[in-house]
Amino acid sequence: MMVQRVWQKHGIQPHRVDKFKISRDPRFEDKVRDVLGLYLSPPERALVLSVDEKSQIQALDGTAPILPLRPGIPERQTHDYKRYGTTTLFAALHIPNGKGIGACLPRHRSREFLRFLRPLEAQMPADMQILIVDNASAHKSAEVRRWLTPKKRGRFHFHFTPTSSSWLNQVERLFGIITDRMIRRGTFHSVAELETVRSTNGSPSGTRLPGHSPGRPPQTSQSKRCAVVENQLGRHTSQGMRRAPRNYWRIPQDNAASSNTYCAGYR
Repeated sequence: MMVQRVWQKHGIQPHRVDKFKISRDPRFEDKVRDVLGLYLSPPERALVLSVDEKSQIQALDGTAPILPLRPGIPERQTHDYKRYGTTTLFAALHIPNGKGIGACLPRHRSREFLRFLRPLEAQMPADMQILIVDNASAHKSAEVRRWLTPKKRGRFHFHFTPTSSSWLNQVERLFGIITDRMIRRGTFHSVAELETVRSTNGSPSGTRLPGHSPGRPPQTSQSKRCAVVENQLGRHTSQGMRRAPRNYWRIPQDNAASSNTYCAGYR
């Protein structure tokens, strides 16, 4: 008991282990400031979207019915399950109002990514579109670069998060909400049922997200969290970033041929 009291007094919890991963991206700081700047001070007449996909979402059903919660007894599920297939959720989240567009596709490849971008291109206004994406190969393939080549798609600009830093992409929070509230404790007898439930309960397909109000920022304090990250970088204050002019993050068209650009606006 003495050991337990010492642990409690000093807040020591030896039974808990947290894991971390350090990004090895040589341009880590520059990319973090780039992404945070787009969140806090987007260019004029530009639509900034956080885009990603949640792959291998499984349609699972237990081998026995779930036993409900009882006094002193938690809800119980069977350890084994029946698997009816998988799907991949592609989503684009607009941070200022918490709305998004989503689509479920069978696989996670460049061609599926383009199948998601084409209706996105048709639905979005003709202004500059900035997509914040991670470093998945489906986002950087030659097929995607060819699709971006025509002049009419010069309004698309891809900004990549640093490697091993997809947490910077705010659409990951949407995936977390969907996983916690719909998938983890759900029962699905087919992929079609899984996709139907996703599209009718808090999906990103143009509906209001849980805890968000139309036309207002999400409840999570994005500016505060960005300020914490910026302060940790240690070079510039978050106040200086917040005061950046509205066109500070605009991408010069003459940089299209720079060494870190695959095609117009593709960084």
